[in-house]
Amino acid sequence: MQMPAPASQQGPPPPSQLIDAKIAELKDWRGATLAKVRALIRQADPDVVEEVKWRGVPVWEHAGIICTGETYKSAVKLTFLKGAALEDPAGLFNASLEGNARRAIDLHEGAVIDEEAFKALIRAAVALNMSKAAKPKKSPSTGHKI
Repeated sequence: MQMPAPASQQGPPPPSQLIDAKIAELKDWRGATLAKVRALIRQADPDVVEEVKWRGVPVWEHAGIICTGETYKSAVKLTFLKGAALEDPAGLFNASLEGNARRAIDLHEGAVIDEEAFKALIRAAVALNMSKAAKPKKSPSTGHKI
């Protein structure tokens, strides 16, 4: 019978547990907000993969990064790496509007997010990632498909 490895020899906890811990440690509106958007992301894309990158930032991926969930003193910032390429008919993007790639949603205390519009944005980001993943890549040196 094989004994489980001591905790000190086990690998790091899975990202979902790290995100659970991040939400729990916030103990205020930011934790509740992060938990809410996390649930909406999971509803919009049941196949989403959760990661933790860049010193503890929750990241949601499906065929590439969908968005990140950064927490600041006065906001929970959801940054969509390819947000500039997404339609946003509900006008959810309210930050990082000047760039050519990213767009963000800053949620402040008491903010109410349009849940259906947010889930549509998540699904659009996944579709964009899937369309990019399906295209053949070109060699940077020759421009030929590889």
